[in-house]
Amino acid sequence: MKILTLTTLYPNSEQYRHGIFIENRLLHLIRQYPEVQLKVIAPVPYFPRVLSFASRFFGHYGKYSKVPFYEQRHGVDVYHPRYLVIPKLGMNLTPYFLYRAMKKMVHHLIRNGYEFDLIDCHYFYPDGVAATKLASELKKPITVTARGSDITLLPQFSKVRQKIKKTLRNMSAGIGVCQALVDEMKVIEPDHQPLIAIRNGVDLNLFKPANDRAQVRAKLALESFTLLMVGNLVELKGHALVIRALAQLPAATLIIIGEGELEQELKLLAKQLNLENRINFVGGVQQSQLPDFYAAADCLVLASSREGWANVLLESMACGTPVVATKVWGTPEVVSKPEAGLLINRDVDSIKQGIEQFISNNIDRNKTRQYAQEFSWSATSTAQYELFEKCIAQKNKIGIRND
Repeated sequence: MKILTLTTLYPNSEQYRHGIFIENRLLHLIRQYPEVQLKVIAPVPYFPRVLSFASRFFGHYGKYSKVPFYEQRHGVDVYHPRYLVIPKLGMNLTPYFLYRAMKKMVHHLIRNGYEFDLIDCHYFYPDGVAATKLASELKKPITVTARGSDITLLPQFSKVRQKIKKTLRNMSAGIGVCQALVDEMKVIEPDHQPLIAIRNGVDLNLFKPANDRAQVRAKLALESFTLLMVGNLVELKGHALVIRALAQLPAATLIIIGEGELEQELKLLAKQLNLENRINFVGGVQQSQLPDFYAAADCLVLASSREGWANVLLESMACGTPVVATKVWGTPEVVSKPEAGLLINRDVDSIKQGIEQFISNNIDRNKTRQYAQEFSWSATSTAQYELFEKCIAQKNKIGIRND
């Protein structure tokens, strides 16, 4: 079985955590099924190389000039063709530019002997729209995976919604990383192709309790009750809400791991609330460094306004650390038992009260780890492989409509 993955959400040498959940999913698939061959086309927005010397002044766009056109990650060939993005103006044009970049690269691979059996695409817009058009032209089966905001947020724009609806009709099969996304796709387009929920797993060998938790806490200089947040510093993750709740929890401290546009704003908020000595902004870290932080913390907090399937929840629980998380989209499917943690509403008072209740519950960390063990990658990889096999077998039976 030869798979070609198309997605703009994939790590690269400059953005090592960008879309790492997709890379992990694919790596576990090929480890469990060694006969699967895989190549990845992960386009990145065009940024003039002539300006690479000043890339730090252009935020995340500046990093794109340094991304190589080809790299090998964990033995997988990854290609990064460029496509045009017009910030704030080009939402409706992006699928076209992305399609052109994908098409050129795909035909290059075909000319060089990579005759793939199926296109595996992640994120419905613009990725799925562009990839499904390409699959139709090539007469290849395609699966498109919904990840979160591509279904929970973007369909509110009428033109985008129409393109997503067409993709739902014309793909071979659709995947949601949680049942909530599958249910929403059915609402968006009742005349959809087959849909299935295939949740993410967690690497139980990497994410596990510390052999000596006290030693890890000492290394990180943790003494008081410690909250942990892991994620990009953007509004939807709710860092500001948790910081304001921390002001009402005098016995707690907070570690924030992540980078993003709100970093300075959040640091200013911490200063205004006199919390500088109780909040540690760590910045971005490699995935291999995360287990120590998870294991050392007393509670992971996720205050998102929307989530498909938040991998940080399972990573934390696999390290024995329960969670307090907002009950949005797929999160109740992850936090479904008392030993996993608590679900809360997304406001300062609910976060504060949830953490106080969490402390009083005194959840057994061993039971939290046992709960996480129910989410190994094996079942996920099996479901993926079986769906790919089915789509390939039916490729001559599935008609591509042009409506």
